[in-house]
Amino acid sequence: MNTDDSASPKCEQVQSWAHCGEPLVACYNTPMNVLIIGSGGREHALAWRLAQSPLLTQLFIAPGNPGTARLGQNVPVAVDDFDGLVDLARRIQAELVVVGPEDPLAHGLVDRFLAAGIPAFGPTATAARLEGSKAFAKALLRAAGVPTAVASTFASAEAAAAFVRTSGQPWVVKADGLAQGKGVVVAEDVEETLAAITRLSATPAGQQLLLEERLYGRELSVLALCDGRVLLPLTPARDHKRLLDGDAGPNTGGMGAVAPVDDVDADVLATVVTRCMQPVVDALAARGAPFRGSLYAGLILTADGPKVLEFNARFGDPEAQVVLPLIEGDLLAALLACAEGRLDPALLRPRTGYAACVVLAAANYPGPPRRGDVITGIESVEEADLLVFHAGTALSEAGLVTAGGRVLGVTGLGATLPAALDRAYAAVERIEFAGKQYRRDIGR
Repeated sequence: MNTDDSASPKCEQVQSWAHCGEPLVACYNTPMNVLIIGSGGREHALAWRLAQSPLLTQLFIAPGNPGTARLGQNVPVAVDDFDGLVDLARRIQAELVVVGPEDPLAHGLVDRFLAAGIPAFGPTATAARLEGSKAFAKALLRAAGVPTAVASTFASAEAAAAFVRTSGQPWVVKADGLAQGKGVVVAEDVEETLAAITRLSATPAGQQLLLEERLYGRELSVLALCDGRVLLPLTPARDHKRLLDGDAGPNTGGMGAVAPVDDVDADVLATVVTRCMQPVVDALAARGAPFRGSLYAGLILTADGPKVLEFNARFGDPEAQVVLPLIEGDLLAALLACAEGRLDPALLRPRTGYAACVVLAAANYPGPPRRGDVITGIESVEEADLLVFHAGTALSEAGLVTAGGRVLGVTGLGATLPAALDRAYAAVERIEFAGKQYRRDIGR
């Protein structure tokens, strides 16, 4: 992917940042060291965007991937090594830590940084329950009056199965806990519902299950920066969860995304923010758990208006790969403002144009992916308006190889959606590895 080294000044001298007491926009004038936690495509996209900030001194990514290594310094500390990550942040004198993945957020990594006096972008464990427990989220939505699907929670597979048999109809089956985007089955009949209950209840995330009515309409993703009180919505996006063309096959973590979404105008976005997102932020703040981070609303546009399908407590993946390129302004300043509870919506503004991301997945994904297949052709697609974000890659003696389920996110930019899609798909055809899987109908 293209990077502009001049946009991310580096220096060997570590300088500390301290809030001067003035409004944050006025005193963001001292370069800072930043640590990103994670190793996927979302973290590569964040690293790419933050590397463009004039506020940045040095960028560190733990553990990072071969793509982030081109933008900063990768440090081999695992995302579940909380002691190691706090120690790393102290050693590099990080003025801001950006936590990417959902697991460390749900298990309190931000709490650890805050206890150590290190500013962090991301919600505390209590606020991250919005994603970590679908039962908690559903109860919060009901209490806040947010439009959402009717659902029932069950503590056992047997109780859920008995409910389904009595109802005589199919249901959407959801595992209560974190499942890397694979904890939802939209069943078509009773037997498929029962099979989903059996499968999800056997996973760590499925110790509780939700059975939810199926809603109909076009899905929508809205990511917003939040400082615990103020929401700044970013460009709306639409992702594609199913593995195969035509929205067939199993659910995945996401096979592609586009932004903006032409059937979402300013009025629809305002409704999403005021009816679906702000009440949740207010409810968490009232409970003493202000949400500071990236609030991700997964919605469906029904005949009765937008309704919430789920909330995530971090940047979406692959939504980040299309939303972050459509931002103008200093993202680093905005993330720090969120962490400090002083977000000014004027820090960012939307960029004109479109972005389309096509995910290249490894053989056998979304099952246990095959690893070690050599990747070729990335060097042939380094051009303007094209970004290749690494997700599941590694360097070996053979060169760049597959190392995860979703391997690369190929993002094309253009003045129109067809132009962005054409650019992305032209690059996809030039990148090769054995067993490559991708959808051919993203955004179409």
